[in-house]
Order: sequence, then C-alpha cells, then structure tokens
Amino acid sequence: MPNFLRSRWLQRWVLGCSCLLLILLGHSASIAQSQNVLRVGTEPAFPPFEFQAPGGGLQGFDIDLMQAIAQAEGLRVEFQSLPFDGLIPALQARTVDAAISSMTITAERQQTVDFSRPYFKAGLAIAVRANNTNTTDLASLQNQTIGVQIGTTGAETARKISSATIRTFDSAPLALQALLNGNVSAVINDAPVTLYAIKTNNLTGIKVTSQLLTEEFYGIATPKNSADLARINAGLTRILSNGTYDRIYRKWFNAQAPSLATATVPGSTPQSETAPLATSGAVITRALPILLQGALITLQLTALSVLLGLIGGTLMGLARLSASRPLRWFARAYIDFFRGTPLLVQILMIYFGIPALVQGLGFTFTFNRLGAAVLALSLNSTAYLAEIVRAGIQSIEVGQVEAAQSLGLGPGQTLRYVVFPQAFRRMLPPLGNEFITLLKDTSLVSVIGFEELLRRGQLIVADNYRAFEIYAAVALVYLVLNLLSSQAFSFLEARMNPNRRSRQSSSSD
Repeated sequence: MPNFLRSRWLQRWVLGCSCLLLILLGHSASIAQSQNVLRVGTEPAFPPFEFQAPGGGLQGFDIDLMQAIAQAEGLRVEFQSLPFDGLIPALQARTVDAAISSMTITAERQQTVDFSRPYFKAGLAIAVRANNTNTTDLASLQNQTIGVQIGTTGAETARKISSATIRTFDSAPLALQALLNGNVSAVINDAPVTLYAIKTNNLTGIKVTSQLLTEEFYGIATPKNSADLARINAGLTRILSNGTYDRIYRKWFNAQAPSLATATVPGSTPQSETAPLATSGAVITRALPILLQGALITLQLTALSVLLGLIGGTLMGLARLSASRPLRWFARAYIDFFRGTPLLVQILMIYFGIPALVQGLGFTFTFNRLGAAVLALSLNSTAYLAEIVRAGIQSIEVGQVEAAQSLGLGPGQTLRYVVFPQAFRRMLPPLGNEFITLLKDTSLVSVIGFEELLRRGQLIVADNYRAFEIYAAVALVYLVLNLLSSQAFSFLEARMNPNRRSRQSSSSD
C-alpha cells in the first residue's frame, strides 16, 4: 500500500509540474508575442481616413498607413474602435499603445500625450446647405447654429465664434446629417473628410466653402514617454522614403502627396511652458457647477418623459386588456417593438431618420433636440409602463370588480374609484424602478448633442482630458439623483400604505 501511494503521489506531482511548465511556457510565449503587437485605438466613423469595410473590418487611409508602419517595423496591429473623445483617456490609461484617428497635433494635446512626426496635412472647412450663399467665413457664422464633432479642433474653432450656438455630435457623419436635416446651419470639420462624404454619399444638399480656415497636421498619438513612439516614427520615416506613403495617399485621394515636416512638430509647446496639472479635487470643483446644470436638465427630461410615458402607458395597458382583438394586437406589437429594440437606436431613428425620410418625400421637417429626446424616451417608457399598469390592474381581485358592479358602478367608475387606486399602490415599486432606469437612460440622448449631465461631462473631458475625475464626478451625481429618487418613492409608498393610515387612526382614537 505505501508503495502504491508513493507511486500515485509521484504521478500526480509529475503531472502537476508538467501542467505548470506548459502554462509558464505559454505565458512566456504570449509575452514575447505581445511585444510585437501594437494596440491602436481609432474611431471608424471618419471616412476616408478610418471607417467600416463592407465585410465588417476597418479600412481607410489611416488604417493602411498604420499597417504599413507596423509592417516596416515588424509589428502586428490590433485596432480597437473607440469614440474620438475617448482616445486620449485610453492613452492615458494605457489601454491602447497608440491612437490614429485624424488627430490634429495641438499644444493642448501635447501636454497629455506624445505625437509622432506629422503624417497628413489638412485644414478645417465650413460645410453649409447648397442654397446658402451668405456663409463664407467664420465671421458670417455669428448668431448661427454650428454642428461639430466633440473633442475636435473644429469644436475648438467654433467656440471662438461670438454669439454662435454649438451642437456637438459623436461623429462627423452625424453632424453632416444634422446639417442635411436642417438642425444646424453649418458644420465645421476637416475639409478632406467633408468633401469625401459629400462625394461618396451623394449629399447633394451640402457644399463646402472654398476658404480653408486653418492649416493642420495629423499625428499618431502615444502615451507620454512611450517606447513605441520611436518605432512608429522610424516606420513612418521609412514608408515616406520608399514610396509606400505616396501609393497609399494616391489610393485614397487620387493626388500627389504633399511634403511633410520631419522632426519638428507644428504646435509643440516647450516643456517649461507646460502648466502643472491641477489636483483631482480642483478639477472636480471647477467642473461641478457645469455638471449640476446638466443634472437639472437630466431631472427635467426624466420627469417630463415619465409623465408622458405614464399617460401613454396607462392607455396602452388598458388597450392590452381591451375586449377588442385588433386593439390588443396593436398594443402588443407596440410594446414588443419598443422593448425589443435598443433605446439608442430609437433616439437616432427619431432625430436623424424621421426628418430625412420626410424631407425625402419633398416636405420640410426638422426635429427640436428636446422634442426628439422627450419623444424617444416617452415612447420607450410607455412600452414598459404599459406592462406595469396591466399587471397592476390584473392583480386586483375579481370580487372587488363584482362588488362595485353590484353597487351600480359602471366600468369607468369601477376602474377609477375601485381598481386603479389599489393597483397604483402596487405599481409604485416598479414605477420607481422605471423612473430610476429612465433617469440613467437619459445619458443616451447625448448622442444627438443634447447637453444633459453626461454630455456636460464629455465636453469637459474633451477640453481638459481628465477622464477619471470628471466621469467619477458624473457617476457620483447620478448616484445622488438615484438615491434621492429612491427615497422619494419609498416615502410615497409609506404614505399610501393603508396599514399605516389604519395605525394612525387607531392611535388618534
């Protein structure tokens, strides 16, 4: 027996050591392999520089350029799709090794990240509707509504125009769609991107003014003091000298590539002039008043949407209980559609899709941002509240309905005086959950440029690149709002509790 035990123990020990050795070898191989992998962030919504290919991959000038640079240096690229305003925070967190997304080299950005030598020369241009003959330069944009992509130099330029109203969007195509729909008067964006969008998407209702506003240079961004920057610069220099860059440029722009700067980076700021970074407490303190303004808008949007949703949900819930089969089918189809599709898609479809559809029929129609946001949130909330109302009504015992009818009450009176008051008390907990859910879902309307709490935070991050502090403050404000809402509904439940009222009446006696 002892020999058998020793033999089994030895076998297990050898097997365990072998597995551990395989794991260590695999881990070492993965580390060696990861040293040759460059994680590159990009926003694939900026054609012709970076956008989705028909097969689902990525394509564009920046994509081809980054792959050529990696090939020249013996690297393999793994692209990660990120929103443009999230690229620099991702570099700060080192979740990506580099970012290539038509990012203009500016002194402000160089305080946070390092840039490669310039790889593209571009400039900002103004896009307007084809029948607009008055807008030719920045001065003519005063008192106008301007669409920009958040976090871009176009947004910075637009903010300098006096008396202009700025609408921020998550991508350039959304800003151009807003211009086509008539939601904004002009769009300030990179000239090559706007011209490419007009040409390839047949945007016949948009034109670009002939005057370029700026001369800009794009660079590949890396984290501060990154060892990958030297390899990226070396690969970029190599493809510039061997003709690969010219071939890529001609492929996407059908023109001769312009000459680019070498080591000197336009817009650089000497290290001695760089202002010291503010503490986290100071960053949050400065941002808090702006965030609280956004919180007020969030509360107003939530309250209005819940009120309209409760009205619609009550009607739709009653329709679900109707004796009319077509009415029940319509209510079921409505609920299934709005519960089965993402709210974000519904917001985009209402704000961008419906005006484009109506205008395609020859009518002039635009959506106000507040109206579109309230409509989308209310329609979505109606679907969920309808099921809450239906379940609340069905939870009331049939005997109470029969008792009301025996007293001579009609169906409407029975519902109003007997069923609904009791059902409403039972619906309060799920109604509170729906209110809190909708309060958080209001953050989705930021995609159409509605400046509620989250959008205010995004605009601050696009300016100071302090993502952790600002988004932590945004999360804290949401938490406070939700806790207050939860307490309010708990207080309302206690006030409407019949057992509480009976105890109070007995104690007063």
